[in-house]
Amino acid sequence: MTLRAPALLLLLAALASPAPLRAQAAPTTVDADAIDAPVEVDGTVLFHVRGVSSYPAEVRADLIRQRIEAAAADPSVSADSLSMNDEGTAVRIAAGRHLIMGVVDADAASEEVSRAELATAHMNRIRDAIREYRAARTPAAIRRAAVNTGWSTVVFAVTIGLLIWFWRAVDRLMRRRLQTRIHSVGIQSFEVMRADKIWAGLRNAMLAVRMIVFLGCLLTYLGFTLRQWPLTRGFARNLVAFASAPLQVIGRGCVANIPRLVFLAVLFVVIRLALRIIRLFFESVGRGTVTLSGFDAEWAQPTYKIVRVAVVAFALIVAYPYIPGSESAAFKGVSLFIGIVFSLGSSSAVSNIMAGYMMTYRRAFKVGDRVKIGDTIGDVIQVRLQVTHLRSFKNEEILIPNSQILSGEVVNYTSLARLEPLLLHTEVGIGYETAWRRVEAMLLEAARRTSGLATDAPAFVRLKRLGDFAITYELNVPCRDVPAMNALYTSLHQHILDVFNEEAVQIMTPAYEGDPPEPKIVAPKDWYPPASPAERNANVLT
Repeated sequence: MTLRAPALLLLLAALASPAPLRAQAAPTTVDADAIDAPVEVDGTVLFHVRGVSSYPAEVRADLIRQRIEAAAADPSVSADSLSMNDEGTAVRIAAGRHLIMGVVDADAASEEVSRAELATAHMNRIRDAIREYRAARTPAAIRRAAVNTGWSTVVFAVTIGLLIWFWRAVDRLMRRRLQTRIHSVGIQSFEVMRADKIWAGLRNAMLAVRMIVFLGCLLTYLGFTLRQWPLTRGFARNLVAFASAPLQVIGRGCVANIPRLVFLAVLFVVIRLALRIIRLFFESVGRGTVTLSGFDAEWAQPTYKIVRVAVVAFALIVAYPYIPGSESAAFKGVSLFIGIVFSLGSSSAVSNIMAGYMMTYRRAFKVGDRVKIGDTIGDVIQVRLQVTHLRSFKNEEILIPNSQILSGEVVNYTSLARLEPLLLHTEVGIGYETAWRRVEAMLLEAARRTSGLATDAPAFVRLKRLGDFAITYELNVPCRDVPAMNALYTSLHQHILDVFNEEAVQIMTPAYEGDPPEPKIVAPKDWYPPASPAERNANVLT
């Protein structure tokens, strides 16, 4: 009776398995497409075996490996005691009474040889593996491995030390010979690439070469050392594969995508050149070298940022189909996820950015202006895309979101003061018993005594209200030094108090319930603060 390959493998699984497993019923479904797996002992591949879905090749190979190592570790088992026994459907290879493995027609078919020939080859390979396993664990072999490991460690340490000394010498030579000879690359007055950028690129390239050399030395040392010991020889082989496999994948990917990479490289160069030209153009507009009708020089920098984003977005749209892997579902999924996260998490940021650009083109204020935003008064020290920085009178830095500024009221004290003086104004309430002409003259006298006010416009007084108990007067004085407005207000108020005290006129602001027995004025003797103890002693001595 002739059995198909999957059936033979199931029979082999029953023969190779322990007694409890043989007693179990065989699965009714098998996989006709068998997969090979290597039988590896001490990092050396002896041969490959096949498997099916119910008895995978990896499980079969691992079981054979364990039996070979068990036979090699047993001193009572001789390598020459290996034997073959053809049972009709499979050839059993055993070491004495211990089963090692079985060879079936499916194994022979995959190797395109007869079953007996394949079993003979496997038996000879197992015999050599047992001898090598025992030879690698003799005291002499262990001493030799220890000596080789010690010498390789010394050589590795000396090599690393020499490389460090060599690279330091190269760095000193480069600084002495090359750094002073590297100059910026430019076109006429435009600096395309600065010298420090060229020097940084050269140093980064040397650092990359240095890291590759150090990594090569480390892999060589580890590969040689791990090969000295039987238990780590497999790791030595895997170490080489670990270092070379990514390079092979990258190399094959680069070769397969050379046309796309060339297109992306050309597109990158073109876009970078276009951005550099656009930047130089808007820098010239900002400096006033190039003038555009109806275009403010202050708009140059934000306009360049908008154009740059548009150019980069156009480049990404053009480059997307040529990016390796852009057709994959994973790439599209990641792109969609990033887009959703950006749209959900940046709504406030985008609104602030748009508000920042709108304020720039509306020319609401610029750096150096004194403004009032809501209840906050301060000097503009920086206008960014998302927030505006103010410095308060107490030297506090205040950050206000641009969207809040755009939706609120902004008072700019500086913008019109460049053309006409800013009017500082203050109010006082004076009773009806004092003639308005006298009050107006007193307020103008206080303004005349205040130094620092503008002289190209006159001060004036307005009668704002006829209240229940007092008349409200408003004094308006011109000012061109906007940053000094707080100091001018203080000085103006001081002089108003002095003038009204001199004239014995009571300031009735805010209001009162009835006439006091004496006017609420400051007597001349109390105009100044009391003398200090030193001054009083000086007055006594004189």
